[in-house]
Amino acid sequence: MNVVLYGATGKAGSRILKELVSRGHQVTAVARDIAKLPSTVTGKQDDLSNVDTIASIIQGADAVVSAYGPPQDNTEALLGVTERQIAAVKKTGNIRLIVVGGAGSLEVAPGVTLFASGHLPAQWIPIAASHVNALKLLQASDINWTYFSPAAYFEPGERTGKFRLGTNQLIADSKGDSRISLEDYAIALVDELEGPAHERAQFTIGY
Repeated sequence: MNVVLYGATGKAGSRILKELVSRGHQVTAVARDIAKLPSTVTGKQDDLSNVDTIASIIQGADAVVSAYGPPQDNTEALLGVTERQIAAVKKTGNIRLIVVGGAGSLEVAPGVTLFASGHLPAQWIPIAASHVNALKLLQASDINWTYFSPAAYFEPGERTGKFRLGTNQLIADSKGDSRISLEDYAIALVDELEGPAHERAQFTIGY
């Protein structure tokens, strides 16, 4: 499969890149600083600021994965990036777009999202709000999108291959902990690319 991966040098993106390459996919890794990319992959520089540039990079791909993370002091940048990605995908004939999302939009009780629950630490609220609004942009679009929400705690760890998947409800263990390693998240994302089960939908993962 020919995959364009944005944010390929980030925490999630670097794990997704490794997983894609290990399974033999043809990857174009896109980053602001391509010097940080492994020399074994095709790299392209882009900052997601121009629709035409995005479209030219993703033209001919089977799918686009966006692991873009906005600056901590300007999380709203995610919304402009999402709008431009949607426009670029439409311009190139509706290539599938899978977005590395957030957990804030997941329900922790019927009709109550993690974001609306009041349990989020203050420092997470800006990025959570931006991810909630980015999901709304995708839902309102007519492209073939998938929004993949991680568990509440999304950190480097082991590649176990053992996890649970869900749709729009936060997955937690018997102790109430909601966690997933970046490595296992990457497995599930590439699985979804290879065998689509959540087109035009949100899904999530946890232990």
